[in-house]
Order: sequence, then C-alpha cells, then structure tokens
Amino acid sequence: MPAQPARPECSGPETASVMDVPPFKPSLVKAVFRDVTPMHVSRSAAWAAASVTRTVLTEIIDGARRAASAEARKKLIPGDLLSAIDRNVELEVGSKWYDHSPTFRGLTGVLYDAEGVVVPSRQRSRSRRPSAVVGAHRFEAGVKRLLRSQGVTAVPAMVRDLDGIASVFLTDLARDAAMVVREGGVRRFGTVTLVMPGEPAPPPLLKDPLLTLSTRRGNGRTIGRDDILAATTIQLFGGNLRQRALTEAREATQNTSAG
Repeated sequence: MPAQPARPECSGPETASVMDVPPFKPSLVKAVFRDVTPMHVSRSAAWAAASVTRTVLTEIIDGARRAASAEARKKLIPGDLLSAIDRNVELEVGSKWYDHSPTFRGLTGVLYDAEGVVVPSRQRSRSRRPSAVVGAHRFEAGVKRLLRSQGVTAVPAMVRDLDGIASVFLTDLARDAAMVVREGGVRRFGTVTLVMPGEPAPPPLLKDPLLTLSTRRGNGRTIGRDDILAATTIQLFGGNLRQRALTEAREATQNTSAG
C-alpha cells in the first residue's frame, strides 16, 4: 500500500502565505463601493481595499487576542476590543459604528443641546437604502476566518462589533477613494513635521512614497489601486498600521490586472 503524504501540522495562527487571499472577497468590496459611488472600481482597487481591510481587522483582533491571553482566554469578548483600542489608538477606526454598538455606549461622551438637556443616542435607521451598519453582517464569514487565523474565537457580540467596524471602515474608505478621484488627489490633507525646539526643520522628503499619492493620474470615472492607497492615508492617520496596510496592499495587487 503506498505511503500517504504527511499532513502539515497545525501549529497555531495561519501563516502569511495562507492569508495571501483576503478574507473579504473583491465582489463584496465592489458591492460596498456601489452603495457609495457609481464610479467603476478596478480589479486591483478591489483587491487593495480588501487587503487594507484585512490588515486593519487583523491588527484589531491581534490586540484583542493579547488582552484575552492576559486572562488565559481564547474566546474574545467585547471588553477585549476596548482593551485593544485603549492600548493602541491607531486601532480606533470605523468610529461611526460606535453609536450603534452597546460595547461603546457611554464611551463616546454625553451630548447636550443648547438648553443643557441630554441628547438621546441615535437610533438605528430603518431606511431602505443600504448602509455600512445595515450591511455589516456581510462581513461575518471574513471576520470568522480572521479569528481562526489568530487561533481564537469570539462571542457573538464581539463578532458583531468586528463586522460593524469592518463595514464602516470599508465604506469610509470607498467614500474617500471616490473623493480622491473627484478632486484629482489628496488635496485637503497637508504634511506635519515634528521638530525639536532650536533645531532646523529637515528638508522635504521628496522620495516619501506617501507624497506620490497626493497627485492623481487616470480618468475621473474609475477608482484605481492608487486611489485606494491614497484613501488609506486618510483613514489611517499614521504609524505602523498605515505603513503595513499600504505595503500589504501593494504586495496583494502586484499580480492583479487593472481591469
């Protein structure tokens, strides 16, 4: 009887090679974009947006996993999400979801009107028009795959929050990408350089890859990969997460056609 090939052993979270295919399918990405803009979305743009969303959610889940690990748990709870965001401000994305989730209730502050009366929290809309909140459930399969890749599971409330954050983040990314196309680049955001008192300002970084995204090339009817990268620099204000998201998106689209 011929020998059976040895199966690779599962030794924890999936490796980067297994995660080369984004858990959020390009077809889902394009569906979200259709809710926001009538512009055509190129294949490379859809893959880039899927990759950026994966990077952001992976980082959030990793932070929550670390919080749960400190309590010897492998099942994530909403409190782990709050701990992850509290430890790393870069993870505070998809903030429009916070008004719809009990996890974040009380953390967004109490609003008062001109008479000093507390303004009640916004209720969920029953509008027929699809929105990032209404369509959050579409991300459940991808979120669960990312959880498995980190070797953890999550209670339903935590899955719901991750669904919502992913949906709102990708919707905001779509809006910013459409804005980049309309305005011909990133025009409303400047650059900030930190300088110690008494020290001369450094020369401009002409070779900074982020600066190359400030001016757009291409037609005004199609959202391309570079438009997604430019939108990413708007959504992620800086730091390691933004740089990782840009790098992984470029790698994910190296062999993807532009159509």
